This record gives sequence, C-alpha cells and structure tokens, in this order.
Amino acid sequence: MAIRRSSATLDTYLLKVFCILMAERSVSRTALKLNQSQPAISVALKNLRLIFGDPLLVREKGGMVPTDRALAILNHAKTALQSIDTMLDSGESFEPDSSRQVFRIGSPDYLAPAFAASVVARFRQEAPHAHLVLHALGPAFDFERSLAEGELDVVIGNWPEPPDRMHLSVLLEDPIVCLMSADNPLASRTLTVDDFRRMQHVVPTPYSMTQRGMIDTVLTSLRIQREECVEVQSFMLAPYLLPGSDLVFTTTRHFARYYAGLLPLAIVESPIEFPAMRFYQLWHARNHHAPSHQWLRHLLGDCGRGLLGQA
Repeated sequence: MAIRRSSATLDTYLLKVFCILMAERSVSRTALKLNQSQPAISVALKNLRLIFGDPLLVREKGGMVPTDRALAILNHAKTALQSIDTMLDSGESFEPDSSRQVFRIGSPDYLAPAFAASVVARFRQEAPHAHLVLHALGPAFDFERSLAEGELDVVIGNWPEPPDRMHLSVLLEDPIVCLMSADNPLASRTLTVDDFRRMQHVVPTPYSMTQRGMIDTVLTSLRIQREECVEVQSFMLAPYLLPGSDLVFTTTRHFARYYAGLLPLAIVESPIEFPAMRFYQLWHARNHHAPSHQWLRHLLGDCGRGLLGQA
C-alpha cells in the first residue's frame, strides 16, 4: 500500500517513523525504539519532509518541536496505521512456531519472578522465533496511550478501578498476607489490628498517578493508618529489607511465598480482611480480534492460573 507524493513514497514504515518521531521528538530515541540506525531514521525523516513539503520537526533550544503541519497530520497518521493493522489482522492466521513477531508486555514488578519465568518459558516453547519485550512500568508512564498507539500489546495491572476504555481479563486472584523476618517476635503469633497499626511497614511507591492501590484504598476506608517507615520503588527490593529487622511488607501470597523460599522470612495472615488482589491483563480494542494477540493473552492467562496452582 503506497501513496505517491512528488518523487517519494509514503508507506506504513514511514508512517510509523513519523508517529514515533512525534512522540519522542528525537531521531536517536526513535532509532532505539525501532531498532534502526540513526542514519536510517534521518533518511526516513528526509523522505517524510519531501512527501509533505514541510520540515515537520524543527530544532529549538529545548530540542526538536513539531510544526503546525506535523500536528495536523499526526491524528490522520495514527488512524491510518490502525486501519492498516485492522485490515491485516482481518482473517489473519497465526502460527506461533514460525512467527517472528515482536510482542510487548508492560508490567510493574509486583508479580513474583516466577510468573515472568513461566511466561518466557512458555513463549520460547511455542514461539521460538518470535521476540518478547518486557517493559517495566513506572508512575509517570502513560500505559493507556501506549496501548492505544501500539507501543505495548498488553499491560498487566492490579488497580481497583481499571480504565473502562480497555478490554480486560483476570489473570489471578490472590489473598493478602504479611511478610516479615522469621525471627520477628510477631511471626510466631496471630496478628491483631493494633499490631498492624504499630508495626513498621515497607510500602511501595505508587505505580500510577491516577490509580490508588487496593491495600491503601481498604485501609483508608477502614480509617486504619499504618506506620510507613520505608518506601521503595521496587517491589522486588522490599523482601530483602526484612531479614533481621522489625519491618513488615503487606503483599500477595504468591509474591510472599516466592521470597520466603529464598530468604529467612515468615508469612503471617493479615489481621485486616483485605479482598483478594486481582491481577488482570489490559489491551486496546485495536488488538482485540488479532489471532496473534489472542494467542498471547491466552498464554498469559494460562501462566497466571499455573502460578496459583503451585501453592
């Protein structure tokens, strides 16, 4: 599919380069995202300028900024790429054992490494020639935009109120427990709500600026304030802070079980009646009917159910 403009040709590759250039405002970052060389992206930008008869991106003190013409084109370019994706997906057959497709999954690190390991093992077994990208999410990352624009295929989340603009399926539901040092005196008895209030808690930095975590939501509704002693950006760091200390980390059972197998830690039932933590996968309507994405979502669902089966 190509449209002739002057002596240059507009194709899906150039449309994709254009959209990413507009998001990144940088030739070098666009090259990294597309796994291309900087000269190749510079040539693509030159061709785009010829096609549209406009510089599209110009240099200012703060970096590259889009022209009015580029901003006017952007939504049309995104719509065109989505339409092409839909057309290609329609009636598409997908053979994972021969596919060389790139799949991108976004997730914070609140799932135990055993989940990622099972996903990678299953992925390599079924699609040995395909490429998997596991993208770490942070509080400033706009995962909804990334799903809508095709930068990510699936996002794994656990927010109490997932965005209703996305498709969703549950991966697993897991109870909440308290994880602490095995030599903590509280590890040998049943915890009370007063114990929970007085304990020194390790808490994670929120992963979303717009979504509040389930544990904080429940504690607020019950008017229970805990002593938040240490805040960490990484869930995976938290268990390593517990041995030999008076700290406690409130988390899911599958996560606690994984680290209790590695470190001298004890898992204690929570005195607060938290609902089970729901982990789900989110995806955009643009990928809903694509066989390759249906395969990926089925794989993630199987791995989630398998994780609970290991309990």
